[in-house]
Amino acid sequence: MVFMRMVLWRALIGVLLVVGAVVVPGQAAAEASFQWRQEYITTADGLRLHADVLRPAGLADDVKTPVIMTVSPYRAHLAYLSQPTPKGGPSTENLQIDLFLAAGYTYVIVDLRGFGGSNGCPDFGGPGERADVKAAVEWAAGQSWSTGKVGLVGVSYEGWTGLMGLLEQPAGLAAVASFEPVADPYAYLYMQGVSWKFSGKPVTESGVRPGDSAGLEHLLIASTPGHWEDSGEYRMNALNIDLACYQRYLADTTDHDGTAAYWQDRNLADRLRGNTIPLFLGQGFIDNNTRPDRVFDLWNGLGAGEHRAWFGQWGHRTCTTKCGTPQFDVELLAFFDRHVAGKDVTVPGPRITVGQFDGQWRGEQAWPPADSRAVAMNLNTGVYTDRGLIPGADREIWSISQPLEQDQHLAGAPSATLTLDGPAQATVAVEVYDIAPGGVGTVITRGIAPVSATTQVRLLAQDWPIQAGHRIGIRITDVVDDLWAHAPALAQVKVNAAQIRLPLLTGARVADVQGGLSDGISKWRAEKSLTLSPDLLNNARVTVDFPTRTGDR
Repeated sequence: MVFMRMVLWRALIGVLLVVGAVVVPGQAAAEASFQWRQEYITTADGLRLHADVLRPAGLADDVKTPVIMTVSPYRAHLAYLSQPTPKGGPSTENLQIDLFLAAGYTYVIVDLRGFGGSNGCPDFGGPGERADVKAAVEWAAGQSWSTGKVGLVGVSYEGWTGLMGLLEQPAGLAAVASFEPVADPYAYLYMQGVSWKFSGKPVTESGVRPGDSAGLEHLLIASTPGHWEDSGEYRMNALNIDLACYQRYLADTTDHDGTAAYWQDRNLADRLRGNTIPLFLGQGFIDNNTRPDRVFDLWNGLGAGEHRAWFGQWGHRTCTTKCGTPQFDVELLAFFDRHVAGKDVTVPGPRITVGQFDGQWRGEQAWPPADSRAVAMNLNTGVYTDRGLIPGADREIWSISQPLEQDQHLAGAPSATLTLDGPAQATVAVEVYDIAPGGVGTVITRGIAPVSATTQVRLLAQDWPIQAGHRIGIRITDVVDDLWAHAPALAQVKVNAAQIRLPLLTGARVADVQGGLSDGISKWRAEKSLTLSPDLLNNARVTVDFPTRTGDR
């Protein structure tokens, strides 16, 4: 057991050095402007959940405040060793602690079962973790220092726990802010059964499915020991590893069958239909971790309520920094002030703030917008070889439109239908490119599916203006090497017919929200562009009946 733990811990350090962006070093309580104490919450099934309670400095215990809460697998006191602190303390990096404490909130950080100072067995968004969120919210709402109103906030897995709160509807939950969340964990790990690469890192074509490693990653995080200054209970809970639990966890998360009851139970994109609790939702269109996919199904399934959304050109984070606009924090705080603190304030800005790929910002009432129309583009046929990694013209079939006579604007998720002959173990990927004069093409979006006689490929969502004079290019290939893990079939696939439906706006848009270029746009252009030869531009041409766009909207 001890040896197993040492192996896991050393592996964890290696994972963290590679991944780098999941969570970062904790902040010492002595350096922060808050009062800190630790509590334990007993769940209905008898587990003990550890909580860090942060109150504004100098605030008396009998003063009631509204509560902001993050429920997390990532906040162990000794999660990272690059910036060790002598007294341990709450891990608050990337949490907007100061924003909420200054506004008079108490901030509570709760460890999910099996993580940090909590005991129990993780279950990857299952009934156990959902019960933890419910217990944590109701505990905070019932404390003597609480007004009884709680707001959940978080990014990634911590955004997922906010969605779990919406499903469980605990007493006292007043609002949720969820950014880059896992709306559907099956779609997070697999796209139509094909594994996403672990953290987007390149791997060899050995038949290993690195997307399956996400389950192992979380188990490694769960194996983090307690800080040497932590209480005996904290350190004992951190050391409590149930190998049967871990084996079951890995077996469940590596099941590629999306129809399995395990996945359907965790599919919050469908299960949250009709939710009316106010939700502030965020998603980056260029996020390669929790990708722009099923989160939009979740958004469009919400019931009536004062919901807000920010969708734009950033990666795996909120829009607090580097996304190109300064007003995100103002809206976020006003959202919680209105719904959790009960203040008579209006949340500024549009219902949906959209950051376009050209750096312009606008407001929308719906996304995809109501005037987004599917425009069919028939694609060239031919044969490609499913062999992965090794580049070559035999891996791709291109279709390139005529130059656009006027600006077009893609807003939504394209989809493609292909009639194929090939082995079932082969895959087909479809990419959409914005090709500028001169032949430089930049990826707009992509999708993948296993080969079948009639294959439907769902592509990721984007909001991308395409200038007049540019062309739209479509590449059919076996796999996109930087995104999906793939054991090549080493066989040819014949494309007998293919069509893609591009969601294009019929009305032009005016930038009516303050903002500019995000750092993610320049990075995307640098990493996701290629130059097409004149021969390819001429020989792969197809004619598309693009819509005539109307005036500004």
